[in-house]
Amino acid sequence: MDAPIAPESIASRAPPDAALLAAIIDLNARYARVVDDGPLDAWPDFFTDQCVYRIQPRENFDRGLPLATLSFESRGMLMDRVYSVRETLFHDPYYQRHVVSLPCVHAVSADGIRCETNYVVIRTRRNELSQVYNAGRYLDWIVQTGAGFRFRERIAVFDSELIPNSLIHPI
Repeated sequence: MDAPIAPESIASRAPPDAALLAAIIDLNARYARVVDDGPLDAWPDFFTDQCVYRIQPRENFDRGLPLATLSFESRGMLMDRVYSVRETLFHDPYYQRHVVSLPCVHAVSADGIRCETNYVVIRTRRNELSQVYNAGRYLDWIVQTGAGFRFRERIAVFDSELIPNSLIHPI
């Protein structure tokens, strides 16, 4: 993704078209619903065939370091992740819930939409209190396809330098 845009230039931009903004909000809401409540098999459908999905610590992102906690480079790799979550990973069951901000649209061009959205993921294990599991921002490159808007790139940059020892479901 391109370098972050300075706050001054964001503040001086004209707001995006209301229909475009509504479509991005809808994409984010449907995405959160699927990764929180399923069916998880539908998660790869939010992406183009050639895509990037990464979960990366802020420290590495800000320093331009490529190391990511999870990194996938195609829709096929996302489908493999779904398979592993369902068939091979063993973990204590939990619920997760996304709280997603309104998107900040950085650029709209012929090659797609570049935007940023803050998120918080709350995790609840059975018979335990809910806790903040992950917080950060999505850096997205969204493109229009014949099936609607899809992520060409979604990078979840999380703020904490520490994460729980298992990252099972997509953020």
